[in-house]
Amino acid sequence: MLTNAQILGKDESQLVELDNGFLLLPKVANAFEAMQLAAKKDKVDIQIASSYRSFERQNFIWGNKWLGKTQLRDANETPLDATQLDDWEKAQTILTWSALPGASRHHWGTDLDVYDKTKIEASGAALELICSEYDENGPCYELNKWLGSYAADFGFIRPYSTFKGGIAREPWHLSYEKLSTSIITQLTPQTLLTALTDSDVLGIQCITENMPEIYSRFVLNRGKL
Repeated sequence: MLTNAQILGKDESQLVELDNGFLLLPKVANAFEAMQLAAKKDKVDIQIASSYRSFERQNFIWGNKWLGKTQLRDANETPLDATQLDDWEKAQTILTWSALPGASRHHWGTDLDVYDKTKIEASGAALELICSEYDENGPCYELNKWLGSYAADFGFIRPYSTFKGGIAREPWHLSYEKLSTSIITQLTPQTLLTALTDSDVLGIQCITENMPEIYSRFVLNRGKL
């Protein structure tokens, strides 16, 4: 069981640093390295694009999107004009791709985003973490298929494998099931609201007014109410 500070991305003391500098819980790091080695034998080069992310970092990402400094996209990756959205529409659009500070699974040290480094480099394009990179004819397609066959053998699930009306499809997102499924039950709406109210998160009035739907659709990923 993690403390509230650990769940909210405010305490990384229990995490270990991998050779590439990414942070994970020890059990998750061990499982990932075992999976990485197995994939290498099948000529799939699994590397981490993102792992642990702090509350402050998530707040920075949220703020840039709220202010229109970062491009907003719908669930189909179509660019949207933030100036044409009201606060609730904007919040839902951001939440489709980016969690609220304090609500990201990346806070826990159990979740990570992965890609095939060798194939991305061979493609000559920079990694964007978009679905087309993982779909047929994309550089990470073989990785996507490999994960579908073997990720569970190492304890990983893909919580955003399908779009349910909340969080967009993310074939690159892995979660260490044994730990993450228990952690998410500890993250209550009140715990999240308290952390957000005590921070400088933008759009707090909109977030507070819509927390029940945010929690169901975008934290638990149960889709539209």
